[in-house]
Amino acid sequence: MRITELLTRETIAMDLDATSKESVIDALVDQLDHAGILSDVKAFKEAIMAREGQSTTGIGEGIAIPHAKVDAVKKPAIAFGKSKAGVDYQSLDGQPAHLFFMIAAPEGGAQTHLDALAKLSGVLMDDDVRKALLHAQTPDEVLSIIDRADDEAPDEEAEAAPAETKNESPEPYVLGVTACPTGIAHTYMAKDALLKQAKKMGVKMKVETNGSSGIKNRLTSEDIENAQGVIVAADVHVETDRFDGKNVVEVPVADGIKRPEELINLALDTERTPFKAREGRGKGQASGKQEKQSVGKTIYKHLMNGVSNMLPLVIAGGILMAIVFLFGPNSFDPKSSEYNAFAEQLWNIGKNSAFYLIIPILSAFIARSITEKPGMAAGLVGGMLAMSGDSGFIGGIIAGFLAGYLTEGIKAMTRRMPQSLEGLKPTLIYPILSVTITGLLMVYVFNPPAAWVNHLLLNGLNSLSGANIMLLGLVIGAMMAIDMGGPFNKAAYVFATAALTEGNAAPITAAMVGGMIPPIALALSMLFFKRKFTRTQRGSIVPNFVMGASFITEGAIPFAAADPIRVIPSMMIGSGIGGAIALGLGSSIGAPHGGIFVILGTDFSHALQTILAILVGAAISAVIYGILKRKPTADEIAASESMDE
Repeated sequence: MRITELLTRETIAMDLDATSKESVIDALVDQLDHAGILSDVKAFKEAIMAREGQSTTGIGEGIAIPHAKVDAVKKPAIAFGKSKAGVDYQSLDGQPAHLFFMIAAPEGGAQTHLDALAKLSGVLMDDDVRKALLHAQTPDEVLSIIDRADDEAPDEEAEAAPAETKNESPEPYVLGVTACPTGIAHTYMAKDALLKQAKKMGVKMKVETNGSSGIKNRLTSEDIENAQGVIVAADVHVETDRFDGKNVVEVPVADGIKRPEELINLALDTERTPFKAREGRGKGQASGKQEKQSVGKTIYKHLMNGVSNMLPLVIAGGILMAIVFLFGPNSFDPKSSEYNAFAEQLWNIGKNSAFYLIIPILSAFIARSITEKPGMAAGLVGGMLAMSGDSGFIGGIIAGFLAGYLTEGIKAMTRRMPQSLEGLKPTLIYPILSVTITGLLMVYVFNPPAAWVNHLLLNGLNSLSGANIMLLGLVIGAMMAIDMGGPFNKAAYVFATAALTEGNAAPITAAMVGGMIPPIALALSMLFFKRKFTRTQRGSIVPNFVMGASFITEGAIPFAAADPIRVIPSMMIGSGIGGAIALGLGSSIGAPHGGIFVILGTDFSHALQTILAILVGAAISAVIYGILKRKPTADEIAASESMDE
C-alpha cells in the first residue's frame, strides 16, 4: 500500500501556526474534517488525545505521528503539517517536532492503520526526506517527495533472498531482527535504517520485524545458515537460540536507528566470539556483543516478570473476595448464620484458588524470565513449598531465582552429554534435577530462615499502632504516587499484597488510598483552579474521578508526564498524608484492588474514615498543585477552545 493512497492534497495543512502539542493536533484534526474524512470530529479528537495519554507519539528525529482507530473515521487517511520553528511535542528524544503526520483509521481498519505507521516510520528515517518535507512549499511538492521516498524505500523481500551457499554469495549477507515495546514506530525505523545502510555498504541484508501485527519477513533456517552475522536490535524478548554459533550483535532498538553502519561492521567481523544459545551457554562463554545490564536491573527485570504475571490473580481474587463480603463478613463460612452457598463458591475461587496460586506463579515466572521454559516446573514447585513452609512472598521470590539459576547451571553441566540423549533434556533431565534440587534446598536451606524473617516482618506489622502505623501509611501512600505504576509503585504494591496474603491489611489499605488520591486530586485541582487549566484538560475531570475511585492511579500519568516537577511532589504529599490518616483511623481494606467498591465491601464499618482520608489527601494535593501550576498560555487556551467548538 502506498502512503499517497492515504495522504492527499486535501489532507495536507502545510505550514502550521501551532505552538503547542494540543494546537498541532487541533489543526490536523480540522484538516481531516475539512477533507470529509471524519463523521464525528469530537469523538476522533478524544481518541487522539486518549492515545497521547497512553504515551507520546512524538517518535523522535523531529517527527510526530499521532494516530487513532475509531468509528468516527469514514475511511483511512493521513494528514500532514509542518513547523520550521518546531513544537514541544514531548518526543521520546526530548527534541522539538517539526513534521507531523496524523493517521486516521476506521474501527475495522487495523491492518491499514499498522501498515501506514510502518511505512511512514521507515520513509521518515531518511534525512534527505525530512529536510525536503520541511522546505516543501506546496501540497503537490509534499506528495512528490513522499512518492519518491516510497519508491526508493528498501524492499527487504527483494534484497534479502538468501545466498545459495556460504561460499557462492557475491556479497556479504547479514540478518537483522528489530522489535520495540509497542511494535510500531521504532521497530520499522530500525529496520529501514539498517537496510538503507546495508545497501550503501554493498551488503545483502534481510530484516525480520517483530511488530504489533506479528512477525513479518521471518528469518528462515537457510537465511541463518548462510548469514555471516545477525543484528538483534530489540527492547523486548525475541527468540535468539536459533542463532547458535553465529556472530550475533545484541543492542537496544534505538541503536539500530542511530548507528547502523557500526552494527553491520560488527556483524561482519569474523573475529568475534560466536553466540551460544541458552541450551549450550556455559559460564564464561560470550554471546556476541550484548548490552550489559547491572545486577540490580537484571534482578528487577526478572522480579517484575513474576509480578506482572501474578497481578491478574491478585486482582481477580481480590475483587471476588470483595463481592463475598457484600453478602456478609462471614457469608463464606458454613458455620455462620450469614452463610450463603454462592458466596462460599466465590470465596473458594478467589481466596482459596486465585490467591493460593499467587506465590507459585510469581516463582514460576521469575524462573522463566531467567531460563525460559525449563525453569518453570522448578519455580512452581518452589513456590508451592514456600506456601507450605510458611515463608510467603519472601520464600516465593527466593524460590523463583533459585529455580531459574539452578536450571541454568544444570543446562551448562549437561551440555556435553551424548547427542543421543539430547531429546531427554527438556522432558526428563531438566525437570527431574531442577525440581528435586530446588525442592530440597527450599525445604532444608531457604524455607526456615525465610519463614523466620516473614514472621518477624508480620509480627512487626501487627504490633504497629499509633504514630508508627501512621508512619507506615505515610511511606506506602507516598510510594504509590512517586511513579504511578513504575518501580516504586510496584514495590509498595507487592509488599502490601504480600502482607495481605498473610492476614495484615494495613499496607494494602495505605497503598489503595495512596493510589486512589492522584487522579482525584487532579480532578479537584481542575475544579478549584479552573483558570490554570485548559478546556481540554478540564474535560478529564469526570474520568479522573472515576479512575481514582476505581484505584487506577494511571489516570494521573498524562499530567505527571507533562509537568513532573510540580505534579509528582504534590501527589506524593497528599497520598502520603491520606495513607497515614487511613491507618490512623483504623481503616482495614481486605482486598488488593477495586477502590471504592472493595472499601464498601470489605471494611464498611470504616468506610467513612477511609473516604475522609482519601478526600483530605486529595484536597491537599489539589491545592498544592493548583498553587504551583503555571497558567496556560494564550495559544494553549485558544487551541483548547477551538477543539471543543
